[in-house]
Amino acid sequence: MLARERDLVVRVAGAGHSFSEAVLTDGMLLSLDRMDRVLDIDGSAGMVRVQGGITLSALNERLQQEGLALPNLGDIDVQSLAGAVATATHGTGARLPNLSAGVVSLELALADGTTIEVNERDDADAWRAARVSIGALGVITALTLRTVPAFTLHAIDRPQPLGEVLDTLEELTDSNDHFEFYNFPHSGVALTRSNNRVDVPAQPRSRSREWFDDVFVVNHLLSLVCRTGRRLPGTIPRLNRLASRLAGTSERIDRSYLIFASRRDVRFTEMEYALPRENAAAGVRAVRELVERHRFSVPLPMEVRFVAADDALLSPAQGRASAYIAVHMFEGMDYEGYFRAVEEAMVSLGGRPHWGKRHWLEAGDLSELYPGWTPFASIRSRFDPGGRFTNDYVERVLGPV
Repeated sequence: MLARERDLVVRVAGAGHSFSEAVLTDGMLLSLDRMDRVLDIDGSAGMVRVQGGITLSALNERLQQEGLALPNLGDIDVQSLAGAVATATHGTGARLPNLSAGVVSLELALADGTTIEVNERDDADAWRAARVSIGALGVITALTLRTVPAFTLHAIDRPQPLGEVLDTLEELTDSNDHFEFYNFPHSGVALTRSNNRVDVPAQPRSRSREWFDDVFVVNHLLSLVCRTGRRLPGTIPRLNRLASRLAGTSERIDRSYLIFASRRDVRFTEMEYALPRENAAAGVRAVRELVERHRFSVPLPMEVRFVAADDALLSPAQGRASAYIAVHMFEGMDYEGYFRAVEEAMVSLGGRPHWGKRHWLEAGDLSELYPGWTPFASIRSRFDPGGRFTNDYVERVLGPV
């Protein structure tokens, strides 16, 4: 109401994890940090009702107490649930869609101050629009999610020849519950990660082992490689090959959410595109060729993950099984030339950008990529006719109301 009285646009901040400009505003910025409660849990039905500001980490811990879990997660758990859903945050798993697909119902606070409940039964089009909305329809104040019984994962990380992985991608993605891999430029090694459900108790690592694996190896050593590469770009090809050779095989058996989430202390920026799954290998080869041809200085790997199709109107995986390819650049290093070149290649392969990552596409470009673009625009006009929930980024990617 205050924003309307002062004629201010409104954006909502989550945990600040997004690399895009989706939240930036010179109007009113709302925080959902205090709206972090679990409102109701129906264990028999596997349904949980929570406020939008709860973080994925806090939600995972509470679900575990009730013997429940989310069926899939990304590798970061610091995001607010509302923000993760609104940007179509995803994990990896050929048979598993992104996080927003598990939203059964959600509560939106609209520009006129009223709240509405949006679900498939009452308004299917609005439900498909609101599940991935980039905050352009209203404030997600509460959500009802579908969960599964808590489960244990057996995680295996091992290096494999990149060519071998690319030649057998279909088999690798279909034969594992969750499969992904990393590849450093200039290295012919794929650092693969497969996570599969097992019917055995969790076997947590000791604190010393956890620190060595997650803090020293994954963060301290990677940070040293990146800082050296930033200072001496000519060493990056050798450093990348060295980092790939040093990666060994490891196994873990633990609660699902502890396997999914990784500690990330190395600072970087990121761009990610969702391609039709059949174009995954071509996308990886395109990124590698661009780095070699343009001699981009890239000390961080690309990441490749796989997601099932869903029906949210603006989900990058809408209507098609997808492979996500993410590229990264270490803090303090120029990323734009590299990212723009990769973006051009991804778009040529049918790619759609992740809403929480960097990209340069505009509404005119994006409208051609989404079959649900016009229905989403209609829902947006109905829910926010005055354009209260907008900023420069929303105007760029969605156009005016």
